[in-house]
Amino acid sequence: MGRGGASARAGGEWRTHGVSVEGYRHRRTGVPCQDAWHSAQFRTGSGDRIVVLAVADGAGSRPRSQEGAQLAVRLATEHFGREAAQLRVPAGEAVHGLLHSAFQSVCREFLVAVEQTGAPAQDFATTLTVVVITPDWLGHLSVGDGLVIVRAGTDEDGIPLFHLLPQAAAASEYSNETVFLTSRDAGRWVRTDCVDDPGIDAVVLSTDGLTQAALTRFQTPNASFLAAVLGPLETSAKDPDTEEADLAELLRSDRLSAVNADDKTLLRAVRV
Repeated sequence: MGRGGASARAGGEWRTHGVSVEGYRHRRTGVPCQDAWHSAQFRTGSGDRIVVLAVADGAGSRPRSQEGAQLAVRLATEHFGREAAQLRVPAGEAVHGLLHSAFQSVCREFLVAVEQTGAPAQDFATTLTVVVITPDWLGHLSVGDGLVIVRAGTDEDGIPLFHLLPQAAAASEYSNETVFLTSRDAGRWVRTDCVDDPGIDAVVLSTDGLTQAALTRFQTPNASFLAAVLGPLETSAKDPDTEEADLAELLRSDRLSAVNADDKTLLRAVRV
């Protein structure tokens, strides 16, 4: 992913922070934000740390999608973290199997939970994007249109490089229809990746409300935006409450709302 970075996943700690804000459309109509995020840390039997990051985008047309998104990210951190901590698998095909297994567990528990409400499962429709960081690999699973960008290595001038991980496929080659956890055969459209690069020192997850900010018109990572949102997390000098308020203000700004009026979620993790 570029020239080797000085930091490695095996050393240091990960600092995480996320924010979800309602988009312009929802602010105007008084509808709450239907995005959600969650992060959690786990320990393996040998004491190694596992970090799990998850974001979800509830379907705007569904009446209980906010609940669906919140449920999805909580289940994702629980199941992905538990499986990664219990099964110390090497980088490669075994990681894909672990990610699919955890996803199936999430789907089963998600459907059981929503069925108990008596409402149709589709009322809780949501996308899901998950990243699992272990000392040996970074795993990524997505269903729907979330984004994952990692920072690893530098160019010839020493400038950090950002890399967009492949996104999940659309429901068909003829459609950009978003796939949800509750979609028929959702498992067919799941995308998994295993990245074996010890130089990864930052990860950004977002829902599609930030696509135009996080990516350039060439669909490559927007380094200036990413560096700006990661910078405050890499120093302990700033007050966390002030930092969160500043980030929320940025995500609600007229500049970002003008290019995308959807809800916006940004979940960041940096090696410190």
